Amino acid sequence: MPRSIADQTVEELGGPTSVLVRQRNDHVELDRLLHELDGSTGTAQERVLRKIDRLVFSHAFAEETVLWPVIRRVLPDGDALTGQVEEEHQEVNELVAELETLAHGDPRRAERLERLVQVLREDVRDEEDVLFPRLQEALDAKALRRLGLQWEVARRVSPTRPHPTVSRRPPGNAVSGLPLSLLDRSRDLVDAGVQHGPARLAPAGEVVSRGLAAVAGWVERVPLARRGDDGRPTSR
Repeated sequence: MPRSIADQTVEELGGPTSVLVRQRNDHVELDRLLHELDGSTGTAQERVLRKIDRLVFSHAFAEETVLWPVIRRVLPDGDALTGQVEEEHQEVNELVAELETLAHGDPRRAERLERLVQVLREDVRDEEDVLFPRLQEALDAKALRRLGLQWEVARRVSPTRPHPTVSRRPPGNAVSGLPLSLLDRSRDLVDAGVQHGPARLAPAGEVVSRGLAAVAGWVERVPLARRGDDGRPTSR
């Protein structure tokens, strides 16, 4: 039985630039943020959720565009393995998109938050205990370090917000990734300005943010963005 990457040293995982180490580092940060989310309310909860969004969606996009195609190529059961994790990623997209529409007083909000945390923790375990040990068996340390560089580049130009109608597989995610990343990261800057800037500029900033969101919605609806190489529908 392959060992979980959670129980291995950095050297065993291929060194600090290995994709397995980079993945685990993100999982450690996610765990910290989930603990911070627990018990938070109001604007404090929103701030933590935005940090989780920026981490989770860029991380998952890099996995889906760089790692999962490799796993499907080198493992005989790679399609089934990645398919399960893609389902988890899809549910996270849908839950976060729904949370953005729910007021803090809505009784459904606590239920959706609880489910979000559960799915995120399940996703980490599936990756660290199942997927990545199998990938580690198939690739040598040099290949893991090369994948780590590719994954890091992809993560830095990935979307940071939920896009539940976009395919979890190429070509859909690949063709929509860059425009959605530019729109999401622009919205992140605008929203930060609204939160921390002069109050008199907040209404204009909110208009700009809504406009960027509308353009992102248009990108999501482009037919090619919804198409994956497996022919599966995007939404569950």
